[in-house]
Amino acid sequence: MGAKPVSRPPPTKPALALMLQGGGALGAYHIGAYQALAEHDLHPDWVAGISIGAINAAVIAGNRPENRVARLTALWEAISWPDLPTPLALTALHTLHNMASNAEALLFGQPNFFTPRPVNPYFRPPAPPQDVSFYDISPMLETLRRFADFSLINDRAVRLSLGATDIATGDLRFFDNRCQRIGPEHVLASGSLPPGFPATLVEGRPYWDGACVSNTPLDAVVDEPGHAHLVVFVIDLWDAAGPLPETMNEVLWRAKQIQYASRTAHHVDAVATKINLRHALRLLQSRDAPEVATVPGDPAPAERRLDIVHIVYRPEAGQSPNSDAEFSRSSIAERRAAGYRDLQTALAAEPWVRVEKPAHLGALVHRVERQTVKTLQEPNLRSMTDRGPVA
Repeated sequence: MGAKPVSRPPPTKPALALMLQGGGALGAYHIGAYQALAEHDLHPDWVAGISIGAINAAVIAGNRPENRVARLTALWEAISWPDLPTPLALTALHTLHNMASNAEALLFGQPNFFTPRPVNPYFRPPAPPQDVSFYDISPMLETLRRFADFSLINDRAVRLSLGATDIATGDLRFFDNRCQRIGPEHVLASGSLPPGFPATLVEGRPYWDGACVSNTPLDAVVDEPGHAHLVVFVIDLWDAAGPLPETMNEVLWRAKQIQYASRTAHHVDAVATKINLRHALRLLQSRDAPEVATVPGDPAPAERRLDIVHIVYRPEAGQSPNSDAEFSRSSIAERRAAGYRDLQTALAAEPWVRVEKPAHLGALVHRVERQTVKTLQEPNLRSMTDRGPVA
């Protein structure tokens, strides 16, 4: 049998999209990931985010390329307390140190981010959703104005999409600077995770964190036409795989990882499936198959390629059940270094250039884990074939 025909990537430079997932304090991983891209002169044409990913996305889109890493660094410095000056920072007591840092956040909030409400919400009478929470998140509005230039965002040099949940309908909505003017309130709405944070009003409607529906903003690119070749970096802060838990802290942390990570991996593969089905329909239509229906919203006959580079953060040992609310500067530095390392792995492999796309597929998923890159040949099938590490 002859080899399957392949279609090579177009010779033009692909468009780049950066999808930043929610994960609270784990979002420091995004700093290192973006730093690696910037050092390779890979500046995204499109940034989308949910929750802490929306905050980081706004800082990226709201600054010139040469200033973005420094502004992300300064943002995380501004929203974190200095590390506790105790021996607890020693590696042997890493878990205890992180738990103490998390307790500090719960008791006192985080500077320039959120503060505890003076009255426990359980003891308050009924109130609008923007007033019902354990913490006040309004300090982040001024922090966003300080670290992101919203006039630059609304000049639309970089596309910005922010996912938030409409409380009244339960639908995930994307605020997009191609369609509307974006302000700090749009960013804050994407990060308004209940019950810790209250709803945020945008144009009179209350919104919660986009992660209430989906923690990964990949939906924003599924139906987007116009890119012959689009490379999407999905920065996943939750790891589906991990060691078996042996303590209650490990049980709680492992359960949280599985809850969020399983959604992401399945969602990424579902997006690839949708793109591949549309691609297959276009191939049939091009071969004069009149019984095949037109692909809704995607009539373009030209071949397109979508490469989804799915980077998965694997935290060091010693995480507490609330590591996503643990903002110690030592943990921020650790997560940042991990993001930088993992993106360097992806950039060294360049699967969007070096892996040939079979002609019958429109999308490929490249998963980056444990410093290897694996391309899924058939992400739309239940039994996915693994090509193995990209050399």
